[in-house]
Amino acid sequence: MSKVKGNCLVAQSGGPTAVINASACGVIQQAWKSELIQGVYGAYNGILGVLKEELFDIGAEDPDTVEMLKITPSAALGSCRHKLKKLEDSRADYERVLEVFKAHDIRYFFYAGGNDSMDTAAKIKDLSAQLGWEMIVMGVPKTVDNDLAFTDHCPGYGSVAKFIAASAMEAGRDTESLSTFDTCAVMETMGRNAGWIAAAAALARRYEEDAPHLVYVPEVSFSRQRFVEDVKRVHSEFGRCFIAASEGMRWDDGSYVAEDKSVMAKDSFGHSQLGGVAQVLKKIIEDELGLKTRWMMQGLTQRNAMHFASRTDRDEAWLCGAEAVRQAVSGTSGYMVSLERVSSSPYEVKTGLARLEDVANGEKKLPRQWMNEEGNFPTAEFLDYARPLIEGEVKVPMAGGLPMFMRFERKWLPGKCKEYQVG
Repeated sequence: MSKVKGNCLVAQSGGPTAVINASACGVIQQAWKSELIQGVYGAYNGILGVLKEELFDIGAEDPDTVEMLKITPSAALGSCRHKLKKLEDSRADYERVLEVFKAHDIRYFFYAGGNDSMDTAAKIKDLSAQLGWEMIVMGVPKTVDNDLAFTDHCPGYGSVAKFIAASAMEAGRDTESLSTFDTCAVMETMGRNAGWIAAAAALARRYEEDAPHLVYVPEVSFSRQRFVEDVKRVHSEFGRCFIAASEGMRWDDGSYVAEDKSVMAKDSFGHSQLGGVAQVLKKIIEDELGLKTRWMMQGLTQRNAMHFASRTDRDEAWLCGAEAVRQAVSGTSGYMVSLERVSSSPYEVKTGLARLEDVANGEKKLPRQWMNEEGNFPTAEFLDYARPLIEGEVKVPMAGGLPMFMRFERKWLPGKCKEYQVG
């Protein structure tokens, strides 16, 4: 049992998901049960909120509002893509974080996010130890990309997989009905370096003629000639072709199929902005085969579709948040909660722990053996892995025919530190 007593702070970072709020709900509700945690606070917009000392009292919120986090998509606490630099290059920022923590007696810090968030959490843990501030830091996994290492899967992935598969089923029927006119269709999904999301489209295929017919992921290098041959073969068999393609597809030389080379097209982490691979594939099909082709991008809807979220995903997201608190009050620090698969049939998982530093430096890609030899469709092994993750539906309350989501009132904590210029 931990002997640390004080307040806790929960924050969210990176791209939102349909269930990251369920993780926050798990943290909050479990923290309210602990005698060691006296106040439960939220950081507005992740680590930026800490640097700016923009913190609010979650304890002042209606418990029913907190419960509704389970059915509200995106990041209700506010998120950011602000990445703290290396400790030696940006010590002032880390010391500012500790200054804010000390001012508000933050003894427990829970950060929900991906690799970069786990890296930030690890560095905060190290610096707090160096400066003699007794504090427990725990990571909560989050990413639709499903690319965090040391966990079987990531909260957020099951819901995006469910949405993408359903989208492929529906759009595929559209292509089928108009195949005499709109012969081919390309559906672009998220996924910079890992093809988990695009691969999930394969869950839609119950019959041979069902969409998608072809799936392309970053883990298999893309060849224009092979692609043309694939589409030609499928079209000759079904009279149409529906393709699911990851935004991160790469040519044989390793360059992205659809990368904006302009200097401005960079995110805050220095990653090139992707998007447009569907248009590239459309042009290849029309230029090489003369087949009329439509394209579609799911955009932000794929990662925030609470109306079609996976209940399994939602429940596991809550579990990860609650487990982070259970581990923290028992004295565990410097770890991210992981999910370990016990069985796929019947489906069963248990929680585990992974060192923050290990998660920060790892990346889990779709195994090459989970794509067929031709590299254009997932194997049965992948489908067995993914199917349990999309099971169940989340019941979302409705008003006026549309979903009801929560909003925090945000009772701000009085500032105690000097104003700080965030670089």
